[in-house]
Amino acid sequence: MDSFSEQLRAEAAPMWSKIFAQPFLREIKDGTLPLEKFQYYLGQDYLYLEGFARTVCMALAKAPDSQTLEELAHRVMTPVERPLHHKLVAEAGLTMEDIKKVKRSPTNTGYVNHMITTASLYGLGPTAAALLPCPWSYHELRENLGQSEHPLYGQWTHFYVAGLLQNSVDAWRGFVDQAAREASPQELEAMREAFMISSRYEFMFWDMAYNMEEWPV
Repeated sequence: MDSFSEQLRAEAAPMWSKIFAQPFLREIKDGTLPLEKFQYYLGQDYLYLEGFARTVCMALAKAPDSQTLEELAHRVMTPVERPLHHKLVAEAGLTMEDIKKVKRSPTNTGYVNHMITTASLYGLGPTAAALLPCPWSYHELRENLGQSEHPLYGQWTHFYVAGLLQNSVDAWRGFVDQAAREASPQELEAMREAFMISSRYEFMFWDMAYNMEEWPV
């Protein structure tokens, strides 16, 4: 029998197929993505990861035992993508001061608010389910995107092609599956809904970056 995380991934498969077909990712692979779109993405992704980290911190208080608490703390203390961001920001012609001036876009704001709201209203299971689509879908870029030969974008794709998010994916899937084994039908539904909403936001995030989304007013 498939684990609960596998069931969620199977249900989200049509969404994820659309994620991997996004023009932003195709043009990253081809090396044709305009630099300003990548610069925009870097700023928004930096802010998103701050929201991700804050959500993980909220999840710490919901750990059911000491072992889970330690495992969650490890997720907070190992921001594996931060060094990559700092390197790419410089090579994309930006500074960290430029990044710190960026404001969250509408889509990014909605995604972060979804994660934090889930962590506020529910236990570890739905919170982990809300966090899982980000590292898992990025990890699957190694199969659906591959290595770019572009001097800048190739550094970005190499991080995911090399499988450096494997431990993160395994950990978050473990939190989801552990919670699912003891969850009520209502909590399982909350986990499913959290996972699907985050999957939709993953699709929207790439679309946002490609169109360099701004607040309309």
